[in-house]
Amino acid sequence: MLSLMRKHATSWLIKILLGAIVVVFVFWGVGSFRSRKASVVASVNDDIITAEAYNEAFNALLEQMRQRFGNNLNEEMVKMLRIDRQALDQLIDKTLILQEASKLKLRVTNEEVVDSITGIGAFQNNGQFDRRLYQRILEFNRLTPEGFEEIQRDTLLTGKLRSYVGSNVQVSDGEANAYYQWQNTSVDIEYVMFDPETYKDVTASEDEVRAYFEENTPAYKTDPMVNVQYIQFSSEAYKDKAVVTEDEIREYYDTNIREFDQPKTVEARHILITVAQDAAEEEVELARERAVEVLDKYKAGTPFAELAQQYSEGPSKDSGGYLGAFKKEDMVAPFAEKAFSMAPGEVSEPVKTRFGWHLILVEKVNEASTKSLEEAGSEIKSKLINEKADNLAYDAAESFYDQTLEGDDLAEITNDTGLTVKKTGQFNRQGTSLQGIAERSKFIAAAFDLELNQISEIKDFSDGYYLMQVIETLTGKIPELETVRKEVIADQKKKNQQAAAEKDAQALLEALKTDPQGDTATKSAFTATGYFKRNASIPEIGYENEISSAAFMLTPEKPLPEKTFTGTKGTYVIRLKNRKLPDAEGFDKEKDQIKATLMARKQSSTFMAWLQQVKKSSEITIKEGVVE
Repeated sequence: MLSLMRKHATSWLIKILLGAIVVVFVFWGVGSFRSRKASVVASVNDDIITAEAYNEAFNALLEQMRQRFGNNLNEEMVKMLRIDRQALDQLIDKTLILQEASKLKLRVTNEEVVDSITGIGAFQNNGQFDRRLYQRILEFNRLTPEGFEEIQRDTLLTGKLRSYVGSNVQVSDGEANAYYQWQNTSVDIEYVMFDPETYKDVTASEDEVRAYFEENTPAYKTDPMVNVQYIQFSSEAYKDKAVVTEDEIREYYDTNIREFDQPKTVEARHILITVAQDAAEEEVELARERAVEVLDKYKAGTPFAELAQQYSEGPSKDSGGYLGAFKKEDMVAPFAEKAFSMAPGEVSEPVKTRFGWHLILVEKVNEASTKSLEEAGSEIKSKLINEKADNLAYDAAESFYDQTLEGDDLAEITNDTGLTVKKTGQFNRQGTSLQGIAERSKFIAAAFDLELNQISEIKDFSDGYYLMQVIETLTGKIPELETVRKEVIADQKKKNQQAAAEKDAQALLEALKTDPQGDTATKSAFTATGYFKRNASIPEIGYENEISSAAFMLTPEKPLPEKTFTGTKGTYVIRLKNRKLPDAEGFDKEKDQIKATLMARKQSSTFMAWLQQVKKSSEITIKEGVVE
């Protein structure tokens, strides 16, 4: 049945019928319809988690870690971070949340998804949702509109469930004041830093090197690797075989005539005098008067673009207020209503929106129209060719896959087909040596999910359909000392330098405790930081949480901590200079915001505790071997 539907996918009647049974997403409609075989990695009550979903979640987390750690991310770190467990836990939590939301009959409408996405600043241009910008950002992050909208829908649904679970949470004025005091108290400390790199004479003995290697052998273990051969079925290779007739072009045009509607657009400039939404009436009126003054200058003969560059407070000021051509729905209602009621060359009186006061100059009006078949023909033909080529590529992959048997070698069975088998060479989970692959993360995840000599199912990547086969696996190996001697010596030397720095720092601290005003104390080169608050960067030092926490525990009676602190730059000895309490009057100004922050935290912790209880009472089964 599926094969029949694919072969007739270019029939727009079939596509219309499919639209009745497939979820239609908010912005760009349905995605491609592909048959997929999915294995189960876990079950949550009556729902399953597929291997495909798990691989996607694992891959996404792995990519986040790569961006965070770069080339330092290795197999051992992946295991230590338990990315496999994190990915599975995320999917289990998501499944439980969706189940509980369904029980409570919580829903997210398409309108709510639209409002959520269009309200994201990254997708806006001049304060308005920009569909093309939205599409470009998603493509850059390897996301589809469908996928992103699903994420937003789940996020909104989770938010509704959080609100429901945390509806009884309250925050008292006393809690808010205690938090205000804690957050806004500041301290001033002074410090001496012992930099390990200054201990140039420190070396590493042979015994130390051997002992270090024995103690840290796993750190030098090589990563597991695979070698993959694959066949790529690219739609580009099938475009010459994709024949589109004039009848098909006409059929598409007639069936999708609304697609070629070109709505009325207005090309305009504007000058924006901003005013806060919660501004007092006096401020709003003063802003309006400034807009009138600018309008008077225009009426006196100053060019509109010049005035926009001088007075506009909007992002388009540098371009003379030019907004380009826009549809009515692209702009906020008051602005749109006025602009679309004006004639070319007309300048408006000040128009109030949530952004402030606007002066609008309409330069051109493009009336609504519909592209003719002749105008749209080449566009339609290109679209149908791309679709047919994609279908041909998939059909070729499917046909070839159906002929494969367990134990086949892709390289051997392609001899008489004209297909090209490519080989990756050996690569690890980080793919540092992997070249020529468009979607590396997805490819790597798929490769490491295969057994030796196993031929994969059809993999849908951005540059075509792939059949993959692992032809070689290499387990991680522990090298001989001589192989990594240079690295071990360097590591042991760093350890010794650090130990020397810590020893000298400890000696200084003990001297200060014994005789705070002695020669050691007075001759030490202390550096003052100046005042800083909790969880902030420490002046001259940077973000060092342990030092910051210790600093706020010091008092005038006990200005020295019990220990030294090793940070990213070296080992520190610190002592308190002064402590400053916050202004009591400031609490009244910040109280509402603080209570909102504490409320969000309480609701979050309440929700997580609730979710853990739900998890304990649920039937969750994880396939053996999925996670360690």
